Amino acid sequence: MDTDGGNPLARGRVATRLPAQDLDRARRFYSEKLGLEPVDERPGGLLYRCGGTEFAVFRSAGASPGTFTQMGWQVDDVEAVVSELRRRGVVFEVVDLPGFRTEDGIAEIEGNYPSKGARGERAAWFRDSEGNLLGIGEPVT
Repeated sequence: MDTDGGNPLARGRVATRLPAQDLDRARRFYSEKLGLEPVDERPGGLLYRCGGTEFAVFRSAGASPGTFTQMGWQVDDVEAVVSELRRRGVVFEVVDLPGFRTEDGIAEIEGNYPSKGARGERAAWFRDSEGNLLGIGEPVT
């Protein structure tokens, strides 16, 4: 049965693209801080794969404003991941808004997408060397 209505985008794979003003600096950050190495590269771009998906960091004269989450990882244990990344020198964002704040770098978020079978999420955010805001989330069942 064709559930995508013949839409070619629904059958396509999505891959995040993150801008970097200094590609060498970005490569060092992703290697040293996140433990990730590019699986491929081309002039002006680095390709990474995580959990069957991919993202690219590309040389850009522009920069993200860093005011929203540009890419996120879903993990099984957000506390363990935050702890490991802190050990590597990653600095997590502090959020203190009415009804939404981080404690020790992790926020408790009410609600989740019904298809995820979770009632909420625990999440943390950090910036890469280029100012891109990245997130880590753990569904709460």
